Formats: sequence, C-alpha cells, structure tokens
Amino acid sequence: MEKNHIKIILNVVSFLTMKVGVLPMSGCPTEEKTKNLVPKGLLFGFFCLNLQQDFRILNLGTMNICIVAGARPNFIKVAPIVRAIDNAKAHGRDIDYTLVYAGAKDDPSLEASLFDDLQIAPPQVFLGVVCENLNELTGQVMSAFERYLQENKTDVVIVVDDLASTMAAAIVTKKQGIRLAHLVAGTRSFDIKMPKEINRLVIDGLSDLLFTAGMGANSIATREGAELSKIYTVGNILMDTLRFNRNKTVPPAPPFSAERDYLVFTLNRKALLADEENLDRMLKAIVENAQGMPVYAPLRSQAREVVEKHLGDGFIFLPPLSYLEFGWLTAHARGIITDSGNVAEEATFNGVPCITLNSYTEHIETVKVGTNELVGEDPQLLGEMVGKMVRGEWKQGALPDRWDGRTAERIVQILMEQQ
Repeated sequence: MEKNHIKIILNVVSFLTMKVGVLPMSGCPTEEKTKNLVPKGLLFGFFCLNLQQDFRILNLGTMNICIVAGARPNFIKVAPIVRAIDNAKAHGRDIDYTLVYAGAKDDPSLEASLFDDLQIAPPQVFLGVVCENLNELTGQVMSAFERYLQENKTDVVIVVDDLASTMAAAIVTKKQGIRLAHLVAGTRSFDIKMPKEINRLVIDGLSDLLFTAGMGANSIATREGAELSKIYTVGNILMDTLRFNRNKTVPPAPPFSAERDYLVFTLNRKALLADEENLDRMLKAIVENAQGMPVYAPLRSQAREVVEKHLGDGFIFLPPLSYLEFGWLTAHARGIITDSGNVAEEATFNGVPCITLNSYTEHIETVKVGTNELVGEDPQLLGEMVGKMVRGEWKQGALPDRWDGRTAERIVQILMEQQ
C-alpha cells in the first residue's frame, strides 16, 4: 500500500511539472528517496488530490453565488444571471445561487407577476428591511446581511447598481472576507452631492470584480485606481432581459389604447418632485407641445399624486404596469419622457426617441449613439424637444457595443474560470 502512495506522490509532482512548471531542485524524486521523506499523515491528502481532474485538483466543490437585489429594478438586471446559472447547472457545472432581497416579502412594488414575467423564481431570502431614512436603511441591511453570510457558505456576492442597500451589502461582504462582484460598475454622474454617487465610489472601490457595460465605464474605473485585472467589459445586462422578453410583451389594459400615436411619461426622481413650481412648468410644456397626442403616465404613489395635483386631466394616468406591459407600452410609443436611465436604455434598444429630465446620464452611450437627449430641468428646452418628437424630427440612433444579450453568459463564465 505504501508503494501505491509513493506513486501517487510522483503523479502529483508530474502534474505540477506539466501544469505550472514546478520542478524539484535536484530532479524528480525516486521511490526510494521519497519513501522516507514524506510524513505518513500527508499520504491520504495526496491520495485525495490525485482523484481530481485537471486544475480542479483541489476539489473546491459547488460555487455558491449570492445575488443581492435592493429594489424592483435590480431584479430586471439579475434575472439573466439567474437563468445563466440555471443553464450552467443543467449542463453539469458545479455552481448554484441564492437570490437575496433587501426588502420585505410583501413589498407592494414587487407585483405578483414580476417573477413570472422574468421567468425566475422569487428570492429565497428576504432581509425584511423597510426604511425611508437611507442611513438607517444602510445599517439595518448591514446587520441583516451579515447574519445571512455568517450562516450560509458563500463564495461570491454579486451586487447591482448603486442603492444604499447595495453599498451596505458590499461593505459586509468585504468585512466577511468574501469575493465581491459589482454589476454595472464604473458608472458616474460626477456629482458628489448625490448619495448614489457616493455609493458607486464605495462599491467600486471594494469590489474584486468590476463588470462594466462598456469602455467608458472601464476608463472611469482605471482612472480611479482599479487594477485592470479586476475589470471585465461584459456588456449591458439590461439588454439580456429585453432580448429575452422581446416577443413576450403585452399591451396594457384600458384606458390605454393603441389606436393613435402616443407619448409615455415616467417620473420618480425626488429632486424633481420636490421642486413643484418648476415641475408644474415642465408638465405644462409637455402638454402644450404634444399637440393633442395622448400622453400615458404609468406612475406610482407619490409621483402620481404630485403630477395629478398640477396637471389634472392633461395626462392619461395608468395604474402601475407589469414588466411585460410596460415593455410593450414603451416599445411602441412615438416617444418617451423620463427621468430613468433604465428607461432611456430601453428606448435606445427599441429605437424610440427619448427625452431624459436630467442634465447628465450615467449611460452616455444612449446620447452619443442611441436615441436619448438630455434637457435637464429646463421647461423651455423640454417643450422644444417634445415638439420635435411629435413632428418626427428626431435623430437616428444605433445600438452601442456589446448590447448583444450575452452579458450574463460572460459573467457566469468569468466566475466559473475564477473558481
């Protein structure tokens, strides 16, 4: 039996020589030399090592990935990764995931159809944090997520975008000594007064893997000191979801009607809602320049209350739509007016003219290459651009690089290669 163990040791030495160029100083050991040098306690370990194949000789087992979503839009971005992991498992790869939601199970923003629409299972874990104050939310998420990581073996944590809950999960991950991956890394507004900008800086600074959408984000990450070995240009993850659901979208129910061309209006940014005087001028500029074209507004809670107060029946208000309904509504519109970067990206993908109610965008490719235009919070400029949109006088857009629907596939491959 001892001779067999010695042969195993020789196999290991041979493996190391072929794979990583490791050679003993005085040449390969003979059976006689090795017999008396190797402690018997190590022999079983070498035996186990010899059973593995290729570089997986260490038998790391299943890679456990924790995917953290902090709000509803995050699920739209992580859904392709969930499906890609499921596909890898179906093909015999040793990989698994847990989907963790920072909020509560009864969160009203998570409509019943959301996970069916995205064709993924609901989160396995809900941290249950419900809080308006961002600092309190950060602390509560950190505490709850720390307990989760201490109780569940995790190899990699993937966080998405730039929410306070995203930053909280990132900090805890690194404190626990676990590898951290940031999806949609390298996006910046360059306005340090924005809470989300601080979140982005912290998350990118902590991350071991920076998954970026394009070369612009790469440049930002490298300027801020990120090592090139950490940066991976994987593409725009939102496109994976759009391509996957392109033929599954459905038109909303009445009062929506597709009999006439129409515009879509969405609003969520707190700064816009807070300045009601200027918002009033912006809303009136939209109605005046729409030239009678219907403007559908699928708004939620506070945004709807504020807009209704200032505009009355100037818009046609829709209840919150399912993901597939909203996708159909925006894809078939004459134009979109929004403060959402995600909606602007979808507009570029669908070739639909889009006005963003902001002076900057983290997704500048939607302006340089796509169909998006920035108007800031200027009512006059907004009115002019709405007029051009209605008249069909809009620029021709194109798809930016790596908007090909294969981002999740690249991410999972990168993770598996690093196992």
